Amino acid sequence: MTKSLWMIAALASFATVQAAETTYAVDPNHTHATFKFQHLGLSTFTGKFAGATGTVELDTAAKTGVADVTFDARSISTGVAKLDEHLQSADFFDVQKFPTLNFKSKKFEFKGNKLVAVTGDLTVKGTPKPVTFTVDSFACKEHPMAKKPACGANAHATVKRSDFGMIQFIPAVSDEIPLDIEIEAIKK
Repeated sequence: MTKSLWMIAALASFATVQAAETTYAVDPNHTHATFKFQHLGLSTFTGKFAGATGTVELDTAAKTGVADVTFDARSISTGVAKLDEHLQSADFFDVQKFPTLNFKSKKFEFKGNKLVAVTGDLTVKGTPKPVTFTVDSFACKEHPMAKKPACGANAHATVKRSDFGMIQFIPAVSDEIPLDIEIEAIKK
């Protein structure tokens, strides 16, 4: 191999390694967690947490990743101010003692180039519990406004609020809670 071909091969190899190991910062304006609960068997309420922070490390070549995403528990919003206050109380999220919710991944599962599941620990009220999120939408590309690499995903799981010590009003208010996380993250 000539010296110039060797240099090109070395640079290409370096670029591939660099591209494979990418750290993204969670975009707080485009990342949120939503949940639903059945209320007295009459209706379904939807709530949302915003104020997300964290990072996602993604190695698409090795098909691995790590996510560490934190939500501000005080940002809870159902559209009903009194309900938001009650959900922030010690009966539920106890935001004075536990102002954040966190998901820290342990495993990313790929099928081909598609991310299909993320397993890790969801911490609510200081209690970590294992959960697997199914990913039904995943994309990485250049962010059209930031002009940087970005990734996004929609992930879904069902958790039991009683696992986190929130037992008030079960079964009148559902124990099993569908939880969705929509996330966008931009390369640091």
